Amino acid sequence: MQRILLSLSLLASAAVGALASDDLKIDVTLPVECERKSQKGDTINVHYRGTLQSNGEKFDASYDRGTPFSFKLGGGMVIKGWDEGLLDMCIGEKRTLTIGPSYGYGDRNIGPIPAGSTLVFETEMMGIEGVPKPESIVTKSATDGPASSASQKVAEKVASAVSEAAEAVKTVVADTDDVQEHNEL
Repeated sequence: MQRILLSLSLLASAAVGALASDDLKIDVTLPVECERKSQKGDTINVHYRGTLQSNGEKFDASYDRGTPFSFKLGGGMVIKGWDEGLLDMCIGEKRTLTIGPSYGYGDRNIGPIPAGSTLVFETEMMGIEGVPKPESIVTKSATDGPASSASQKVAEKVASAVSEAAEAVKTVVADTDDVQEHNEL
């Protein structure tokens, strides 16, 4: 019985750990159809508005400057929430990224952003260098878009963590099978 409880505890801990370590929420607010989505290594052009989740205060916006922000995706030039949250995005697509401290600025104060802040970014993919801009933006159902892809990635991480925990449980049980049990009760 104790082995079963230990097994269930390990499985639950692995699943919660997989979810808790994913400090990024992606809401696709304008899903778009396209042939080519953003990939790691692409230089992308993104308009954004950044606010603090705690009070809704805006701390920065490329819209105010009239020029999208350009950077190499996945290259560590921006916070982790952007490097991961803007992957698999179509030109013209809009997303709201809610980024926890571990995917943002962590325990550092950055200008008007207090340490430990959860950030909310409204983003719009304006272009991917080397990829022709479509003549028209074709929207699609949100259930077919990157939001469901993001949910699928979380589900895959949970399944992987549960599988690893199950293997660990097998090892623990195998290593303790030669121990004589106390059945006095």
